[in-house]
Parts: sequence; structure tokens; C-alpha cells
Amino acid sequence: MGVQVRGGQKEGKERQAFMKRLLRDVRALEMMLGNGMIESGVRRIGAEQELFLVNNAYRPACKATEVLAEINDPLYEHELGLYNLEFSVEPLMFGGKCLSQMEEQLVKSMAVVREAAARVGVRPVMTGILPTIEKSDLGLHNQTPNPRYRLLNDTLSELRGNAYEINIRGADEIIVTHDDVMLESANTSFQVHFQVGPEEFSKLYNVAQAVCAPVLSAATNSPLLFGRRLWRETRIALFQQSVDTRASGHHMRDIQPRVSFGENWVQESVLDIIREDIARFRVLFAAELDDRDPLEAIADGEVPGLGAFRLHNSTIYRWNRPCYGINPGESMAHLRIENRVLPAGPTPRDEVANAAFWFGLMSGVLEEYGDITKHMDFDDARANFVAAARHGLSAPITWVEGSALPAHELIQKTLLPLAKEGLKRSKIADEDAEVYLEIIEERVRTRSTGSNWQLRSFNHLKQTRTHAETLSALTSATLRLQETNEPVHTWPIVAEDEHTSWKDNHLRVSQFMSRNLFTLNQDEPIEFAASLMTWHHIHWIPVEDHEHNLVGLITHDQLLKLFAEPGSADLVNETVVSSVMQTDVPAIGPNTLTTEALAMMYEQKLSCLPVVDEGKLIGMVTERDVMSIARQLLEERLAGGDGE
Repeated sequence: MGVQVRGGQKEGKERQAFMKRLLRDVRALEMMLGNGMIESGVRRIGAEQELFLVNNAYRPACKATEVLAEINDPLYEHELGLYNLEFSVEPLMFGGKCLSQMEEQLVKSMAVVREAAARVGVRPVMTGILPTIEKSDLGLHNQTPNPRYRLLNDTLSELRGNAYEINIRGADEIIVTHDDVMLESANTSFQVHFQVGPEEFSKLYNVAQAVCAPVLSAATNSPLLFGRRLWRETRIALFQQSVDTRASGHHMRDIQPRVSFGENWVQESVLDIIREDIARFRVLFAAELDDRDPLEAIADGEVPGLGAFRLHNSTIYRWNRPCYGINPGESMAHLRIENRVLPAGPTPRDEVANAAFWFGLMSGVLEEYGDITKHMDFDDARANFVAAARHGLSAPITWVEGSALPAHELIQKTLLPLAKEGLKRSKIADEDAEVYLEIIEERVRTRSTGSNWQLRSFNHLKQTRTHAETLSALTSATLRLQETNEPVHTWPIVAEDEHTSWKDNHLRVSQFMSRNLFTLNQDEPIEFAASLMTWHHIHWIPVEDHEHNLVGLITHDQLLKLFAEPGSADLVNETVVSSVMQTDVPAIGPNTLTTEALAMMYEQKLSCLPVVDEGKLIGMVTERDVMSIARQLLEERLAGGDGE
């Protein structure tokens, strides 16, 4: 659909005109549903694959434009970040060997991307969140230069009114703010489409909601963000918070986020969702549409494009989203349910197994329970979804009639048999059903999701490697194993000798700095500083205020001088940190080159160097860090022989 989008709050007339057109689209859809003009009795499936591009250091590579130019095919498109791209799987009739055909398409399309990327000097990787992506990558300087993306950022940011807040807690915790929507580009997914008839839409959409949690629990592949171990599927929390326009001051109102699971079961038809979304969510774009007025098109016997509805719908991110479309060469429009829950990767075979599980449950659960809303409370379905994102296969799931089981038990005892029966009833080839559901069965039995593989490997590597090396090795292994297309439950944990780029992993101080710091407040007694140094065998402690701004530094030498003063016992009892600390503290930013930091420490005879970001203390480079780098470099040079 070709459109010229406009955003912001000033284009009042254009926005009003677009809103009127949106309402005409809804009236047209009401007419089409009432007059049998939406395709029924036909089931098709499809998918969209999102990717990251990485360079030889396994870091994000902003080369999507160059790769797409090499491919030169409209099925391959830009995404929000210049390190992302997307391609589509052509629709397939649901039945026979459609699942293996979908995998074949994915494998062939990935080969096309790999070949084009290689000519540009980069590589594609399928993963929910790229382990090596950093907050500094997620800026507007790396946004795809498409007017729609810039308007999306500007309009959402205008609605929010202040910085976006990311607060996610798992084994670790992350609390950050960000000035734009580019955090969204840290997520990539495998979006699956399932065509449904209008008369069955409400029941099947409700089934999609009910099975969302167990399907996600078996498919998680995004446990890390900025090196922090968070949710088993961190994408869920990150995506919602990265485009959340609700300000924190609205806590007394029930305001829905643009990324949501929904508020209730669908009662009658797809119009329930469409009307609610138009009522609740402000139009972000005004647009000059290139399709005809929908009511005029219907009067002339044409299928309307509903361009205004489709554009507005694309800015509302339900995890199960209703879609309207027209297949090329078809004389009728159709409805689809788009499953946006599944992460990208770990392999095409894993992705199709995830899709097969979902497709099978869509048919199997409907046949077994009929109207799922009579057997399950919506609040349970929504709570299940969050639990699955947090805990994966260990998530507690409340199923029909209030029964409760861990996700892995529910899948093994109840849902896999239902999925098998659903695929059989849909006339999926026995070989396809067996191959893909066996992958789910083994993955669940061994608790070997993509997320669990990443976490096991991360915890193993971090014992002997730096933070940056660990994330780099994890990405390297993902690329290597992904290209085999062997399912993730067969992958070994990443070995300590996994290939990484030593140079690139020590290029900037953020890659090896100390992050777990003991700090002081300027109002605390100096005796506390001495105790910290004794307890933890450290010779320096940074001082920060209540906002975590670096304000000073206390060193072991300063304390020795203080204690050497006559009458030091009385002096110490009355002294606070602010009266002793060094206030003129040299500091560097996280992107400072390692060579510059080391030169600064050498020239100024510094034993430590604070790392700050916008004044906030985020790390330290210490003599121990320097010695570690020197040791590794010396070992590498000696291993290469004289003169190497």
C-alpha cells in the first residue's frame, strides 16, 4: 500500500480527513461482513521473518540498505533499525505438506540474505534480542531513513511527553530511560498468519488468546538485554515499554498500552476489536491514500483496500492482531489472525515447529472445547501470558476449569495431544506433523528452549571470559549452529574456545569495565569508607549523590594520610566522606577507546578511572582490568611467535 504519511498534532484538517476515511473503512467492512463479501471456508498460512545483521565482531551492522539493494526483491524489506530487515513467506494453503514447504521457503530466503549480506561484509542472525546489541546502538542515528519511522518516533514521543522508561526484573534487573522508540528495534520476531472465516473469527481469536501462553513458554528465545538476564522472553516486556505512551502520572486511570494482550474475550466479530482500537488509540498518522473510497469501490463491485484501517491497525500492536487483506489475483478479501508473540530463531526448523504447535492448537482446542470463553477466565489467559514470558516452561499456567499446572506438564499431558489431533483434522501430512511436533516434545522434555540454551551458555562462559567476550561468543555460536538448521534442543552449550574477535571485544571501555561497584554517598562517615576497603580488599571507592551522579573519589592513600594525622581517632569520628574525597575526578564515557583510557591512566598515574554516562556512574576501569588486558595480549603475541 503506497501512502504518504504525516504526523504531529498540527495537521488538524488532514487528521480529521483521515479519521473520516477511517470511519468509512469501518462502515465498508461492516457492509462486507453483512453481505458475505469476506472469504470463508479457506485456510491459508503465512509468516514474516525479522532479522539482525552483524559484522565480523558479531555487533550490529547498519547495512540493511546495502543488503536489500543486493537482493532487489520486494519480499525483502527494511525494518525500524538499519541493522534489521524482514522478508515474507508467501501464503500457503493449510494442509498437506504446507509446514515443510514453509520451512523450505525460510531456508531458501535465508540463503538469499546470507549471500547478499556476504557481498556487503555482514551476516544475518535470527534471534529475539541480539546479545551484543548495546543501548548506544539504539539511537535515531541508526534508524532507517523512512519518513514513516521518523514520524512514528516523533508522534509517539510527543504523546508520551517525556523519556521512555524500561524497567525489567529477572535474575538481573535493568532500569534505563531512552529518548526515542528505537528500543523497539532491539526485538525481532517470527510473525505467523492464520486465515479465518468471518463467522469463526471470534471463537478462533479467543482460542489464539487462550493458547498464547503455553505456545510462548515452549518458544522463548530472548533472555538477555544489554547482558542482563531478564525474562525468558524479554521481548514481551521490552516491546511494550519501548512504545508505551502512557505517562507515569496517569496511574489512577486505566489507559491501555498500544502493545497489549487485550482486555476481554471477543464477543461477536472482528469488529469488536476494530471499534475498540479506534475508540481507545489516537490516530498517529494522517495519510494520502492511493486506494479508492471504500463505499464507492463496493458499489462498483470492487474489493476495497481499506487503506486507512490498515494503516491505523499497523500502529496498534496486539500480540494477536486481526488483519484484513486481499491476496493477489483473488476477488475476495480475507481476515487473518497474526501471531506476534513468537521470537525470531533459533533456526527455521524451530520456528516452523513453533508455528505447527500453534496451528495445531488453533484447531485442536476449538474442536475439544468449542467456545473457550465458557471454560476459561480471560484474566487467567492474560496472567498466563505474562507468566510464560517471565518463566518460560516453568511458568504456572491456569488452564480450563481453573486447573493449574507448570507449562511443561500442561504441554506434555494435554496440549501436544490436542495439537496432534488438530493437525490431523486439518489434513496436515502425517510426516510433517510428526517431525515438527516431535521437536516441541523433545524441547519441552529436555527443557531446552532457545532461552535456556542462551542462559546455560552465558553462565558457563562468564566464568572465564569478559562481559563483551561472553556475549560475542554467544552470538558467534548462534550463527554457527543456526546455519546447520538443527533444532535448538540438540545444541551443546557454547565452549570456552568459541571464536570471537579479541580486538573488537576490547575496543571500548564499556566492553571490559567493572560494573559491580561499591560506592559511597558524600554524607556518610569516613569510617564506613575504611570498612568497605577492608572488607572487600579495594583501594578506591567512587562517591555519588542520591541521583547516582559521580561527585568524588575516595582512595586508600587519602585514608592513610587522614589516619596519620595527630589525634586521628577523634578526627575520624567527626569526618564525613565529602570533607576528604577528591572532587576533581578524571572520568571517561563508555564509548571511550581502550587505548585512550590506558594512555590517560598511564600519563596521569591513575589506579582507576570512573566511567560515566550523562554524569551517572556506570562503571570503573581499574589496574586489575588493565593487567587482564595486558596478560591476554601478551599471551596472544607470544603464541604468534617472534615478530608476529
